[in-house]
Amino acid sequence: MRIPRSFSRFVYRHKLPIRPLQTASASTPIAPAPAPASSFYISLKSHQRRQFATTPRKMALNPKFAGQRLSWGAPTITVAGAPPAVHTLELFLDYVCPFSAKQFATFYHSVVPLIKANPKWAGRLEVIFRQQVQPWHPSSTLVHEAGLAVLSAAPAKYWEFSDALFKRQLEYFDEAVVNEPRNETYKRLAKLAASVGVDEAQVYDLLAISDKVPEGGHPNFGNKITNDLKLQIRFGRLVGVHVSPTVIFDGIVANDISSSWTKEQWEEWLKKSVV
Repeated sequence: MRIPRSFSRFVYRHKLPIRPLQTASASTPIAPAPAPASSFYISLKSHQRRQFATTPRKMALNPKFAGQRLSWGAPTITVAGAPPAVHTLELFLDYVCPFSAKQFATFYHSVVPLIKANPKWAGRLEVIFRQQVQPWHPSSTLVHEAGLAVLSAAPAKYWEFSDALFKRQLEYFDEAVVNEPRNETYKRLAKLAASVGVDEAQVYDLLAISDKVPEGGHPNFGNKITNDLKLQIRFGRLVGVHVSPTVIFDGIVANDISSSWTKEQWEEWLKKSVV
């Protein structure tokens, strides 16, 4: 059985001793073997109790990507023996997916105000924008890099930039970029970032690809955002998301939530789910 790395110390601490071979006789019966996992299990459960008592339970989000999270108040849900926690709604969206654009527009402009206006929902729910790159559209990589560049340069502007990018997504579809050099697409994306108050030069510097290998560097290295993009893609692969948009609620795919949902349908869902 594979043991999570964070628990590996228990494996070594509680290795079973090697018992000498015993032979049966009338005077020395073979002693029963100890329960193979008892001490390990006890220590593991103790560790888990300490973890739950001291660490808020949230869906994993690297602190450098904190701008992808929307939250509106201190957690209000409590369970005996555990700190306050919230429900987590994750939106896996692709910037050049029409269905993602439709879902984002409804959620950002109609549902977020509903949540903010309801203290119960605001204190019991957080939302995470998960960037879902769809590689059969080559420009998907470029626009998602732009989102991450804004996230790095001005995290508070991330959702506003995402809104602007979704509204202009047609300008980054395959037909719109097929004859455009990559850095020219980046320049347009940097100008779009500037339209929401982000430093254009800083965004372009993060995105631009050099036509020369840097001295002492390696070819095909990417740009200054490449490693962040890899982390976003790895997370999507880890949880097995393929379709955009996909919604995950408290770690479970919410197949009932559609990109065509109206404000009223979202409101009904919130009443049932955020309790």
